[in-house]
Amino acid sequence: MSATVEPTTTRRAAAPERSPADQFMRRLLRLPEGRTSTAAEARSAFQKSLAFTTCRCLLMYIIFPFVLPAVGIARGVGPVIGIVIGLLAMVSIVYSIRRFWRADHSKRWHYTIFGGVIIVVLIFLTVKDTADLVS
Repeated sequence: MSATVEPTTTRRAAAPERSPADQFMRRLLRLPEGRTSTAAEARSAFQKSLAFTTCRCLLMYIIFPFVLPAVGIARGVGPVIGIVIGLLAMVSIVYSIRRFWRADHSKRWHYTIFGGVIIVVLIFLTVKDTADLVS
């Protein structure tokens, strides 16, 4: 009995069929074609971006306006910290959107819209904080 050994071929997994809108978003996010990410990595990035945004909201709307003035400290530092945390939150959101798209996550469009709305709000708040600093 002789066993025949078939030559092994290295096959790349076929790229999934993507709609023109998906292709556009992948180009906009500058995602390389060959790299993928896992759903767990996408969730982790989402949790981190949500933590930055939550931290900013707690600081800007609870700690700075009510707690710190009650003890007589931190007057005028709110806008500076708000800008820094807001910028970190925006970077984190874009990073997590990229992870969702890299993983071809089933909810990538949902999160892109959700993250985009949060980024618009953060941009508005950053402009407002900058105007507070200038005036």
